[in-house]
Amino acid sequence: MSEEEVSEVVEELVARAAAIDIAKASALVCTRVPDESRPGRRVQRTWTVGADTAAILELGDHLRCLGIERVVMEATGAYWKPYLYLLESCGLQCWLVNARDVKNVPGRPKTDKLDAVWLCKLTERGMLRASFVPPREIRELRDLTRTRAVFIRERTRHKQRAEKMLEDAQIKLSSVVTDLFGKSGRLMMDALISGERSPAVLAELACGRLRGKKEALALALRGGFTEHHAFMLGQLLQMVDTLDARINDITVRIEGHLSRVEPPNDPRPGDGAAQTPHGDTRPGLLALVDRIDAIPGVGTRIAQVILAEIGTDMGLFPTADHLASWAKLSPRTIQSGPMSTSGGTGKGNPWLRAALGEAAASAARTDTFLGARYRRLVKRRGHNRALVAVARSILVIVWHLIHDPDTDYQDLGAQWHHRLGDPARKTRDLVRQLEHLGHQVTLGPPSEPAL
Repeated sequence: MSEEEVSEVVEELVARAAAIDIAKASALVCTRVPDESRPGRRVQRTWTVGADTAAILELGDHLRCLGIERVVMEATGAYWKPYLYLLESCGLQCWLVNARDVKNVPGRPKTDKLDAVWLCKLTERGMLRASFVPPREIRELRDLTRTRAVFIRERTRHKQRAEKMLEDAQIKLSSVVTDLFGKSGRLMMDALISGERSPAVLAELACGRLRGKKEALALALRGGFTEHHAFMLGQLLQMVDTLDARINDITVRIEGHLSRVEPPNDPRPGDGAAQTPHGDTRPGLLALVDRIDAIPGVGTRIAQVILAEIGTDMGLFPTADHLASWAKLSPRTIQSGPMSTSGGTGKGNPWLRAALGEAAASAARTDTFLGARYRRLVKRRGHNRALVAVARSILVIVWHLIHDPDTDYQDLGAQWHHRLGDPARKTRDLVRQLEHLGHQVTLGPPSEPAL
């Protein structure tokens, strides 16, 4: 079997190209432009520029005078950001490319000059793909959501250290209290820090349904809590309170930022509000966050993270499959000769994958379409792959919600797959299972229901 494809062969896709190999304090620039005196030949020049604002702006003016059509740079830590943002402000088309796609040919020396030349040659031949760099308002939202995620992780670590400090003092409070940092647990820890050591008095601080466990609490609070433990636990609780305040401040700022960002595909540009099909009006992207929040397993915080990581311009992702592939939630097909296997999904965006994984784990415990999808897949594919499949389904739903502002999420129900299933196939599978167990199965017509 042969396949024939017609493709246009162009030697130089980018006539005037530039590439920048970026370091912390400097960068090496390579330009390749046509030779005006010798047709068909190229003029290549490499030089070093500084990393300060004046040097980058001067570089932008020089590249614009050369008529450079595209400037490509490799993603190197956070050092690429000044070059990309400042050169874009000069009116140049700038591409950020993945370091994995621009590796030098093995066997050649590794120098900054050769890296810049190789990157420039790849650019002029159109052999690179631009990475996704969101606009300024989405980048600011991304900074806020990522910082909040870091603070939440730090708060969790300090809570775990506080529990270990109680265990060191033989205080088994976490064995009785479900949430150590709930109202009851926090009152007891504050009392321990203040100097109270009587288990009975500490057990009286229990609130709600925990008051029925006073005897168990009194036994759990009988230990060797010393002044050293009180000092250390106090420091940890202060850190938890500080992080709580910072997380709340960032959350308020995120909501304010979302209210100021224009929603995608807004039929009324400039008014800063989007009206949902239910008639309620929310400014900016808050209405879109509410629609994404309707997906099972996705809360407000996760919806904000998803918007910050993928943006609101779905024109960059023509289909939902493109978005899932970019997020590395689609398995790779590996084919060689007669063998065809599926490879791993890849790394992808760690912040987006963490949010989608958390949402998928929550949705898997619900009696919804996504929960039924997880339960169908986990039996034959395993827990991890089933979660990835549910995460991909969530991302596909998000793509449709952003792409069509008039769409709301409607759950198909946990019985969706059963209604669409083939009865003959289901019957055959069940008969095979019974025969495998040693039974002899004879199928007959359905009996009339008894009156």
